[in-house]
Formats: sequence, structure tokens, C-alpha cells
Amino acid sequence: MSTLENLIRMANQIARNLETHGPEAAAAATADHIRKFWAPRMRAAVQDHIERECGRGLSEIALQAFRQIGLASGAAHDTPNA
Repeated sequence: MSTLENLIRMANQIARNLETHGPEAAAAATADHIRKFWAPRMRAAVQDHIERECGRGLSEIALQAFRQIGLASGAAHDTPNA
């Protein structure tokens, strides 16, 4: 399994664990977790995937979480070599 596949799996797993809070709250909580605990290069890898592949493989909650933190919209993000 590639690094990207692992990141997608982890994002979906976080989202799935939080989905009982409802879609909006789950996306917000997933985004918060990713902001706090994922390294910038992890977030950048998923951003690249979203830009290239429209987030293929990400659950709707996980994709919404990345949109909330500005990654899916192409907003400025952390440098990938941190």
C-alpha cells in the first residue's frame, strides 16, 4: 500500500469514527484532528491528490474536512518539507 493510500485510509478512518456526530460536526472534528496531528507533508500529499484526482477514495466527510482546512480549495498550505 502506498503512502497516499495509507493517508486516504487514515483520513477515512478518522471520519468514520466521528460520523455519529452528524456530517457537519464530523467533518469539523476530522479537520481539527488533521490540523493538529498530521504533518504538513501529509496534508500536502492529500491536497495534491484532491487537485489531481478530485479526492478519489476519500469519504465525503473526509473530503469536506480537507475543504474546511482550505486544502481542497487550493488555499495556501504548509510547506511539504516540514
